[in-house]
Amino acid sequence: MSAGIVIGAVYATDEQKLDVAKAEAALGAAEGGIPIGAALFSAEGVLLGSGRNRRVQDGDASMHGETNAFRNAGRQRSYRDTVMVTTLSPCWYCSGLIRQFGIGRLVVGDDHNFLGGQQWVAEHGAGLSVVNDPELIGMMGTFIREFPELWNEDIGEV
Repeated sequence: MSAGIVIGAVYATDEQKLDVAKAEAALGAAEGGIPIGAALFSAEGVLLGSGRNRRVQDGDASMHGETNAFRNAGRQRSYRDTVMVTTLSPCWYCSGLIRQFGIGRLVVGDDHNFLGGQQWVAEHGAGLSVVNDPELIGMMGTFIREFPELWNEDIGEV
């Protein structure tokens, strides 16, 4: 985790929450991984946990950004009032995690480069906010162009 990311700190706005996920994505890119970050917050904006796609770094196909953030948040009694913030539209695997645990709200930074299961999550009760941040769209687009084989592996299209 970045020195600027503080578990237990309060992030009031979606933009501030997305900044946590962006910082995680940047860390992942710096480590040679896929630049996707995520964070899980309480309804009051308290950061419960954050993470990044670590498939490359850990050699673990299940370690997507949302999964890493979810694991780092630890066990919660209920997820109904939590907010998952992710830099990229969640794939079906991560959308399933959001739905399985009843995460109440999803904030997506970019759904231009990839459109996962966010609508399906919303159709089953989660609030959905899509930001389409130009910085995130550019970062992911560059990654996909420069590393198409790694990207296709990540989304299961090899």
